[in-house]
Amino acid sequence: MCEALNHSTNFLEYSAMTSPNSSNRRHFLKTAAGTVASFNIVPRHVLGGPGFVPPSEKVNVALIGAGGQGHSNLKNLFQLDDVQVIAVADPAEGYDPKLSHAYYKDMAGRIPTKAMIEKHYAEKSPNFSCAPYEDFRVMLEKEKSIDAVLCATPDHTHAYISVHAMRAGKHVYCEKPLTHNIWEARQVAKVAAETGVATQMGSQGHSSVGTRETIEYIQGGAIGTVKEVHVWVPATRYNIELKGYPEDKPALPAGLNWDLWLGPRSGRDYHPAYHPFSWRDFWAFGSSGLGDFGTHDMNSAVRALELWSPNLVEAYSIGFSNEHIAPYGSMIHFHFPANEKRGPIVLNWYTGGGRPAHHEALGAYTLPRRGALYVGDKGVIQTDGSGGPPRLFPDTRRKEFVKPEPRLKRSNGHHRDWIDACKGGAPASCPFDYGAQLTETVLLGVLSQRLGKPLKWDAKNMKVEGNAEADAFIREAARPGWDIV
Repeated sequence: MCEALNHSTNFLEYSAMTSPNSSNRRHFLKTAAGTVASFNIVPRHVLGGPGFVPPSEKVNVALIGAGGQGHSNLKNLFQLDDVQVIAVADPAEGYDPKLSHAYYKDMAGRIPTKAMIEKHYAEKSPNFSCAPYEDFRVMLEKEKSIDAVLCATPDHTHAYISVHAMRAGKHVYCEKPLTHNIWEARQVAKVAAETGVATQMGSQGHSSVGTRETIEYIQGGAIGTVKEVHVWVPATRYNIELKGYPEDKPALPAGLNWDLWLGPRSGRDYHPAYHPFSWRDFWAFGSSGLGDFGTHDMNSAVRALELWSPNLVEAYSIGFSNEHIAPYGSMIHFHFPANEKRGPIVLNWYTGGGRPAHHEALGAYTLPRRGALYVGDKGVIQTDGSGGPPRLFPDTRRKEFVKPEPRLKRSNGHHRDWIDACKGGAPASCPFDYGAQLTETVLLGVLSQRLGKPLKWDAKNMKVEGNAEADAFIREAARPGWDIV
């Protein structure tokens, strides 16, 4: 399994290594899955290594995926004076205005996005031009001045785009989940280590103060020995009425290269149930609410308690699902064996409206619609989803516990940290070695859902014990020309 943070290095130690006063500035995973990570003691800005950008210069970024999440990322990049977005790639020229609700009430597609980028930079650079491309591979071939790419495409193309860009020497920020299947996660981590570029998975809660405080509370003994964790989100399926792939064949929208959008997936007709927004409902393209939110909301627990590799995953679907379409919700139990620092822990996941039973330590406090609950033998901690601050219960425990001094390096911002890493600074808060490991854990829950049964996971051999059927999901088939090996 991809050994996040060396598996013997906890997040606290990792943060110390990546502090501004440390010479341990680049964290590399040296070989493929199952090997031990190590730290390069010489900063890239000293070596002038892969994709080196001098600290005084701007980082030229290309956006791949000009939809709503792409625009959300753009708005974060626009706040950074040492960044300029010089190119955009998307299979769609533009989108029907009636679908703007799917893009955060924003127009999308490569042409509207080009205009959005040029408008932003016009005041300081009146003649600034952003180059639009249908195919990101053509963009990387022609635009030699690109330093880094930000991938905000549907899940099924994340791995191919990230690997292609890293092998081209580009720093890469990729939206979550990092990949669509477990084999891809290991390959992406391997290529990131081989190329040495700066990487970041787009899960903004990883950079929050709340994540760091939660880890400091748990590791500081705020609730004693932790036995179980509960994480819940209200997400459900977008295509509520569908019970499989849609059967009608509407006209292909003008300006959309549907074959390119499909990427590694087998050919099928266009349908608005897939594109531009609700593709996540279908196993071919997305990975249900778990894939959407898992790497956000499970992160603090994984880092605080070193939940690297479950040996048993039990998934139970809520509502209709089949081999094509995800369920409305789910309850999933991830069983993590004991290690040298803690006993066994069960992480319980809920989507579709489910939440854990009320814990007596909470008193009259009502759980929010989205959040996490950490249950220890001295109390409980409750947080909001995606990196919210810790709330300690019961009141008696909160009064007697002394809040620990900050021990973990605070973030300057999720995108800011990635750009600094592009310039030879410390690794960002969710580099691909860790992002791949967290994604793999999330995808084990997805795998159990797709199999419709619990699974015993053999991490070393990347196998489900006694279930050869799982192999086709662990490493999915790719169309010719779209394999990342």
